[in-house]
Amino acid sequence: MKILFVCTGNICRSPTAEGVARRWLAMAGLEGQVAVDSAGIQGHHVGEAPDPRSQAAALRRGYDLSRLRARKVQPKDFAEFDLLLAMDRDHFHYLRDRAPEGCRHKVRMFLSFAARATRDDVPDPYYGGGKGFDVVLDLCEDAVQGMIEITRIFVASIPRFSAR
Repeated sequence: MKILFVCTGNICRSPTAEGVARRWLAMAGLEGQVAVDSAGIQGHHVGEAPDPRSQAAALRRGYDLSRLRARKVQPKDFAEFDLLLAMDRDHFHYLRDRAPEGCRHKVRMFLSFAARATRDDVPDPYYGGGKGFDVVLDLCEDAVQGMIEITRIFVASIPRFSAR
């Protein structure tokens, strides 16, 4: 299974979700069965590391985002990924409008997996204060936990083939 997290520039929200997901998937024993990546709908930051404030907030909780680099969503992503998870409604509509026939069902709101979130959108912390990056982390941890439960069901439904 392959999951793509999508935000605007791929330097705050989506790389945070990717970093959280990588760690939680490893802790759940799903690291080799589920691949995650992140991208942005705009290409202004392609090749850049995540925002230093995102990295600092994530590192305080044990998530290392330093090796991640921003990239833009590509048309091939719709075929390559099983889920494209939008951080907010604008990203959702952008992805749905560009999804080829037969791929629209792959586009979902990231927080649709969250159990405790009282909102639909992960707020963009870029122009706010430092507390916004912690809010993003809280929401990502909540949604990733729910995503892992769904992922376990999906992975368990894939037939296993043995070499005889």
